[in-house]
Amino acid sequence: MLLVPLYVHPAEDPAAWQLLAEAADGLYGVVLNAADGPGTAPDPAFFGPVEALRSAGVRVLGYVDLDYGARPPADVVRDVERHREWYGADGCFLDRAPADRTGLPFVRQAARAARRAGAATVVLNPGVHPAPGYLRIADLLVTFEGHWDTYVSAFTRPGWADRQPPDRLCHLVYGVPGALLPLALRTAGDRGAGVCCVVERELPNPWAALPPVLPGKTP
Repeated sequence: MLLVPLYVHPAEDPAAWQLLAEAADGLYGVVLNAADGPGTAPDPAFFGPVEALRSAGVRVLGYVDLDYGARPPADVVRDVERHREWYGADGCFLDRAPADRTGLPFVRQAARAARRAGAATVVLNPGVHPAPGYLRIADLLVTFEGHWDTYVSAFTRPGWADRQPPDRLCHLVYGVPGALLPLALRTAGDRGAGVCCVVERELPNPWAALPPVLPGKTP
């Protein structure tokens, strides 16, 4: 299954949003990031594409920045509520989450508040394997976000991750050479991630376009 962070405005690439709706059966969800979050006002350009995704059965997750535990909880809740009210988001993608044990109370509070605000699905992205307690907070835990070179040369996983169902873990890999995209998908599965996204693009925004490999589409 693919979790697709599509950080491109629908006016810039309407075809990308349409293709995601057509690939609904193979998607865990799509991360909606209007302006490093929901923005300060609703953006009508997202209304149609988001409705098409939801009508196709695709889970839409509003992007919320945790700033590694530095954001006030009230700001986190405000973003979740705006995603829900403005775009009908089904859940939230809590990005830049802390990973050590000291961050657990903050993240636990944020996730509980998000669920009270209507988030049916909470995805947590520390981008590394965090302390195991984080797994109990989220429906899906992103335990790797980084470059393909790092994924190949330096990826390790703790024992607790080996014991998790694959549908609880996600890997997001960018900078993958085009010829190696199928290998990257297989590697994520071999490493216990039942959800992933692999793209060729590099920083600063590797998620500004669709992944080249979508269900029913070959690179």
